[in-house]
Amino acid sequence: MTTDSPSLPRALRWAVWLLLGEAAVLALITAFLVYEDVTATATSLASALIVTGFAAVGALLVFLLARALAARRSGARGPAIVVQLMFLPVGYFMIQGGLAWVGVPVLALALLVGALLVSPSTTKALGL
Repeated sequence: MTTDSPSLPRALRWAVWLLLGEAAVLALITAFLVYEDVTATATSLASALIVTGFAAVGALLVFLLARALAARRSGARGPAIVVQLMFLPVGYFMIQGGLAWVGVPVLALALLVGALLVSPSTTKALGL
């Protein structure tokens, strides 16, 4: 994967790097959830494993979307935008729940990546 390729427009390059960052954060969250699953006394092991699995699948999905966009696969743009739209309510409810210090950056990042993905230079680079 060549995210530093000069042939990628700046907006698409930034979108790919930010998606890779999101994937890394989701992987860290997954690692924390695995730790919690192993060490905490869960009231429902099935629920804990489902949440952990969801985070792991999300990390993998975002990583694969970043790679596909770096390879200029236009079909990855739509799912990547959907993922960003899914982050919007997450950030909103974090703010409502008193975690504005996390929710505001989540909202800002989702909006920024979404805007980069629909920018004219990205659209042209993906052949859309």
